[in-house]
Amino acid sequence: MRSDAVDAVLRGLKRAGVTVATYLPDSLLKELYPALDADPDIRTIPVTNEGEGAAIAGGVFLSGKRAVLVMENSGLRAATEHLARLGLGAGIPVVMIMSHRGELGENNWWAIPHGITMEPLLQTLRTPYVVVRDVEQIETAVVRAYATAYASYHHAAVVLGGDLVR
Repeated sequence: MRSDAVDAVLRGLKRAGVTVATYLPDSLLKELYPALDADPDIRTIPVTNEGEGAAIAGGVFLSGKRAVLVMENSGLRAATEHLARLGLGAGIPVVMIMSHRGELGENNWWAIPHGITMEPLLQTLRTPYVVVRDVEQIETAVVRAYATAYASYHHAAVVLGGDLVR
């Protein structure tokens, strides 16, 4: 992940009032995780699977604070049950920042299904999302995701793709 993209994500999270980041590391966002860990204003919680991260982020919302779930887009499949219960069932929003594996140009055969299933799953979960490929759009996209999620009591997602993460 480009260093200017890491900085833009952090700026967006801070502008949105995020104080907790839960994440399952992936290789495309590998530079983001140490930056989150080093930030004194954001408590980080590494998780063993993305569903656990969604549940923690939902719990943070219930405490009156703001959290983010950071993961590879393949984690959306792993977290679908948790996200459906939280967002569709209980009105508890989870904002996600995901890397975009499997988009056009992907050179790993195993990652292609991640790109194929991401958008249909987001649509099935009724989750507004934006795919960002320009560093100048990251900060605003993160802030807007929180505005939408907290106004609707439902999830929102920012997907980082293209040269931002490659």
